[in-house]
Amino acid sequence: MGRIRQFLQSYHPIVFSLLFGHMISRIATSMSMPFLALYLSSQTDMSKAMIGFVAGAGALAGTFGGFFGGALSDRYGRRVIMFTSLFAWSGVFIGFSAMKEPVLLLILSLLNGLCRSWFEPVAQVLMADLTEPERRFKVFSMRYLMTNIGVSVGPLIGVWLGTGSGALPFLITGLVYLAYGIVLHVMMIAFGIKEIEGAKKERATIASAWKAVRDDNVLQLFILGSIVVGIGYSQLDVTLGQHLQESFRNGVKMFAALMSINAVTVIVMQLPLSRLAEKRPPMFSIHAGNVLFAVGTLGFAFSMNMAALVVSMILFTIGEILNYPAGNLLLDQLAPEHLRGSYFGAQKIGNLGQFIGPWAGGLLLGEFGGRVLFIVMALVLLSASYFYRVGNRKMEAKAN
Repeated sequence: MGRIRQFLQSYHPIVFSLLFGHMISRIATSMSMPFLALYLSSQTDMSKAMIGFVAGAGALAGTFGGFFGGALSDRYGRRVIMFTSLFAWSGVFIGFSAMKEPVLLLILSLLNGLCRSWFEPVAQVLMADLTEPERRFKVFSMRYLMTNIGVSVGPLIGVWLGTGSGALPFLITGLVYLAYGIVLHVMMIAFGIKEIEGAKKERATIASAWKAVRDDNVLQLFILGSIVVGIGYSQLDVTLGQHLQESFRNGVKMFAALMSINAVTVIVMQLPLSRLAEKRPPMFSIHAGNVLFAVGTLGFAFSMNMAALVVSMILFTIGEILNYPAGNLLLDQLAPEHLRGSYFGAQKIGNLGQFIGPWAGGLLLGEFGGRVLFIVMALVLLSASYFYRVGNRKMEAKAN
């Protein structure tokens, strides 16, 4: 009981609110957005190409919108941007439940990506603002854990609600975001977040934030590393299932089981591994994560049975657990205090890897087969460490 009380007293109540809210919002999003294409197919007369374009538009908007949301939060405060995006996000999902016109659905998809790219980096920065530097790795790890709990539970609820044939999951998601925004607003007033923000003296303009990001070679190297990791990691969602379907008789069922193992491994291993990782520099976790990413990816290439695939997935997932929170911590250490929102927002450019990866992976899979694809991707994942290592050396040189 004493350890639980000590744990709860170690972090600001708003941090716990953001963590819990992140989990609930991810559950809500995951019960609707993964099935958007099915929903549009059943509820509209759009072509498959148009459905794909609408469904993918949000990710494109989020890739380039994150910087502006972060820069605005540095200029006008975290609360303003968080609540603008959160309440707008609620309206987006309610709009998905009511709209049928392709143009309006495209606008909603773009707004969905924009709201996400504004809210999530700013929420991360606020959690870091309210946490001592030595505890931030654990906060980022807990946030990643909440993400995976949400992603594990949400689709099951979506299927139960009949996602793909009705608007109810989108309406519920919109109402969840509305309730989240109201509760968070009340808590921020109660705990004086406005006063905390008011204590900051230096306010960045968007122009000064853009200049700082544009001129920061270290940030650019970290973003390049993130893009490269994204290229390799995206194969998990896109080409692994196709490879298993071509290589095994029950490939689709095997893929579903492996995705469940991925989620369960994150939930079980996140906190123990974060306790070990926080005792070492973030670069150790990034390099170790990239090596395990590569080993797991090679396992996908050479596994001949389900047992080997399970071991490969567990190693790949441990790499995921180590890499992503450490990347956030490294960025937190790099960002100037008055530009933290801008830096975390600029990190969203790393999502370009999620665009490049599926295209490159599909090309390799079609031309050379799954084994060559995953060997190449293992090398790609290892190469990401080069960008992080060079960036970290430059950052250390600046500090000295």
